[in-house]
Amino acid sequence: MNIDSTTPKPSLSISLVPVLALVGLLVLNVRMFDSADNQVPLAIATAVAAAIATWVLKLPWEELEKAMFRSIGQAMQAIVILAIVGMLIGAWIKAGVVPALIVWGLDLISPGVFLLTACLVCCVVSLASGSSWTTAGTVGVALMGVGTTMGISPGMVAGAIVSGSYFGDKMSPLSDTTNLAPAMAGSNLMEHVRHMVWTTTPALLLALGAYAVLGLDAHEQGADSLARVEGVVATLREGFVLSPWLLLPPALVLLLVVLKKPAIPALFAGTFAAVAIGLFLQPRGADGLLGDVQGYFGVLWSGYERAFGAGEGAQAVESLISGKGGMKAMMATIAIVFCSLSFGGVMERSGMLGAIAGAILSLVRGTGSLVAATVATCFGTNVLTSDQYMAIVVPGRMFRPAFLKARLHPKNLSRCLEDSGTVTSALVPWNTCGVQMATVLGVATTAYAPWAILNWACPLVSIAYGFTGVSMAKISDEEARRREAEG
Repeated sequence: MNIDSTTPKPSLSISLVPVLALVGLLVLNVRMFDSADNQVPLAIATAVAAAIATWVLKLPWEELEKAMFRSIGQAMQAIVILAIVGMLIGAWIKAGVVPALIVWGLDLISPGVFLLTACLVCCVVSLASGSSWTTAGTVGVALMGVGTTMGISPGMVAGAIVSGSYFGDKMSPLSDTTNLAPAMAGSNLMEHVRHMVWTTTPALLLALGAYAVLGLDAHEQGADSLARVEGVVATLREGFVLSPWLLLPPALVLLLVVLKKPAIPALFAGTFAAVAIGLFLQPRGADGLLGDVQGYFGVLWSGYERAFGAGEGAQAVESLISGKGGMKAMMATIAIVFCSLSFGGVMERSGMLGAIAGAILSLVRGTGSLVAATVATCFGTNVLTSDQYMAIVVPGRMFRPAFLKARLHPKNLSRCLEDSGTVTSALVPWNTCGVQMATVLGVATTAYAPWAILNWACPLVSIAYGFTGVSMAKISDEEARRREAEG
């Protein structure tokens, strides 16, 4: 926690003040002001936490400032990815990639199995890429267009996409969280992945079963909207040249991530491949090639804007793709990342986060309560710090000795960290992951959260295993002492 021995340890009551301030400000902002922009409440809560740290705990402001900058610095890669994903979405729409995927999806996927299919597609892509953000920002965007055109609830569609996207995020050896969790718990990567099968499999089967049942109602809605679907397809075919060449940008991104290339170059490659194909494939504008290049420059910054006419199909297309993408659209998201990570940095450096988590640890009385406390702490850290990585690192540090004391194998802890810290991050509206999913999919976090079934089923299954003892691997006293000595 980086708490100096001379720093006064905050009490639980003092530590809860910034949390209560944040909750109160968020409620005020949403209920009274009818706003979904949570940057200001987070900034004010950060100021409250900093005031307590400096005036009550006597921490120098310079240390808090360093903690905030360090917290933000750890997320710089995610911030850069956010900006590039905005560019990618804008380029993919203008070049015709997203319109083509929507049209082909409408031709191939039946409304009755759409939710099930969407989840499975995202499972495969996220498992291959190891990234929920890449999955949602690429195939997820196209699937949103297909599902909403079929008349299926946007919240349901986004929930299925988020469930599938986080399946790979927690199971793929390519995922950063899948590597981080065992490192914090003291297990190794492959035993961690194998152990997660116990909790992830029933959670995924529950999600797929629910989407299959929900799809029956969605099929009835989709049948009623047949005319609307036909109008959307006709409008997109008229507005864009659709060609198999448009599959190259998503195929290139997928290939690069499968080859374990870094996410940022892979997303850049997918963006500029779409620009090149779009310049070659789509009809030339009145200003010629230079004008088209200028158009792409504009789209990469401000997103895709276009009027398609007055018909019902044209209006539906405008709602699907016009005003979407662009680096500019990500600026509000980046601002909330800065504010949320600043809050998390102050809470961790001051020891207030540790005091809250320590109070939870004091309630532990057995294996079941230890697992439940770990899951609750991971979720609480996601809420308080708005950062998925801190929700793995902080509880991992805190509960590692407790798991060894209970003679539980470290892979039990690493599984708990992923079953809660990784997947619940997308359920918190002001968490960087929740903000990212809501931004790229165009659906509020609170709207898709009930339908992101895998994300809330995983922690429940994990807790159930803790109380029943199912798959809770044990270690000997000798091994526990050896691991304690290793730290």
